[in-house]
Amino acid sequence: MSRGVLVIISSPSGAGKTTLARRLMTEFPALEFSVSFTTRPMRPGEVDGKDYRFVSQEVFDKMVADDQFAEWALVHNNYYGTAKEPVDRALNEARHVVFDVDWQGGRALSKQWPDDSLKIFILPPSVDELSRRLRSRASDSESVIEARLAKAREEMAHYDEYDFLIVNDDVDKAYATLRAVYLTRIGTPTEDELVKQTTSREAKRQAESLVCSDS
Repeated sequence: MSRGVLVIISSPSGAGKTTLARRLMTEFPALEFSVSFTTRPMRPGEVDGKDYRFVSQEVFDKMVADDQFAEWALVHNNYYGTAKEPVDRALNEARHVVFDVDWQGGRALSKQWPDDSLKIFILPPSVDELSRRLRSRASDSESVIEARLAKAREEMAHYDEYDFLIVNDDVDKAYATLRAVYLTRIGTPTEDELVKQTTSREAKRQAESLVCSDS
């Protein structure tokens, strides 16, 4: 390929996009992870420069003013952004980059690089399961968890902006589908049936039921 691919993976918090993205990069070491800038506090176990680039609000504001971001957004009271220059350099050098972003980031990235973007949305099997996953992390307060759940439906309402939908009811099955989608995009023969599942009526009905669910 003459240019790289931006593998944009989004989901509501707790649906599994980070786990799946990391597994993809483990199997395909040539894939690069786009490290976002953020103003949120570092969580236990996170590494600055690997998980995120943790900066102050003042530094973030200056980067916005200097037009250094391809996209940036306020998410759960913290700012996140993707720097332009590393993305342009990767695309021009035919390197593939994985983005673990929310729908706002996905929209901004695909708008700036429409021909280079592969957009994949990860869905939880249910709102109840999403709630269980968030609580099992034991890293956020109850008020933060409730805010994330309230935000989840709004985020899932944007599923139709994505090329592919993957329901993460089983992590191995979800990963197999993600892998197939990625390999198909970069031109490697794979299992067409797995890719077809991500654009099926069943996948779209699942997304619609999650958005409309009261549970």
